[in-house]
Amino acid sequence: MSLANPVSAADHVQGSPDAKVTLVEYGDYQCPYCGAAYQVIKAVQKRLGANLRFVFRNFPLNQAHPHAELAAESAEAAGAQDKFWEMHDALYENQAQLGQPLIEALAKRLKLDAGRFEVDLQTRKFQAHVKRDFMGGVRSGVNGTPGFFINGERYDGSWEEPSLTAALQQAASA
Repeated sequence: MSLANPVSAADHVQGSPDAKVTLVEYGDYQCPYCGAAYQVIKAVQKRLGANLRFVFRNFPLNQAHPHAELAAESAEAAGAQDKFWEMHDALYENQAQLGQPLIEALAKRLKLDAGRFEVDLQTRKFQAHVKRDFMGGVRSGVNGTPGFFINGERYDGSWEEPSLTAALQQAASA
């Protein structure tokens, strides 16, 4: 399957728009597989450097992961203060403690405007954004996390570092 929603300015992106290959992940901050994939993606980014553009989209599996939606909205609220990637990384790096106390501690550690952050979460300001990401994933055939797309095409291979790196390098040289 192909990516239903092409990468746009609404996405969180690391890397150049001119990179040879784009990896899109639909992820859930509470999913243990996404936590493992987080480490793999960091290694792959280091390995491919300027050849890779990475995009993260929210895909909280609320039935299985009760803190996933809050975590996704927290990352988006941090993003509104130009700290999306810092919150994204901190959520995955502290995944075992995911919940309201951790999110409050991370907001403080990242020096976010606490009042604004709190209001954004209480009013669910980013709920629609998270739902838009999620529904785009559903339309793209994502049925679990992590869900990956390489240059717009669904990637169903192993996301362990050697396999994912090989697939990305192959796509970059195509």
